[in-house]
Amino acid sequence: QVQLVESGGELVQVGGSLTITCTASTRAFDRYAMGWFRHAPGKEREYVSAILWNGATTDYVDSVKGRFTISRDNTKNLLFLQMNNLKPEDTAIYYCAASERGTYYQGTYYPPTSASEYNYWGQGTQVTVSS
Repeated sequence: QVQLVESGGELVQVGGSLTITCTASTRAFDRYAMGWFRHAPGKEREYVSAILWNGATTDYVDSVKGRFTISRDNTKNLLFLQMNNLKPEDTAIYYCAASERGTYYQGTYYPPTSASEYNYWGQGTQVTVSS
């Protein structure tokens, strides 16, 4: 069982930066791929980013590439999402999730990008980007 708690969400100005954190309570954090998803009012939940269990591979949705950076600290059971150049459309509740799965393709493992492949979810943290 994995418990996930997100923190760090707040109101920021357009163009600003923010880092949100996910704290995992498990002794096997380094066995899980981790992902960030977001849910904006009136929209479907959206995949944002994911990172492999050892941090070797990361992935991003096109809309955040070059602006967001996912990282993890397996010694402290922490997952981060650094968000730069924030836009109003980034406003959402951000959720972290843990997955026991990975995809192996041409010699490399990749973290899952579908919500259905994640086993554990946090309660979310609100990020609001104000113009």
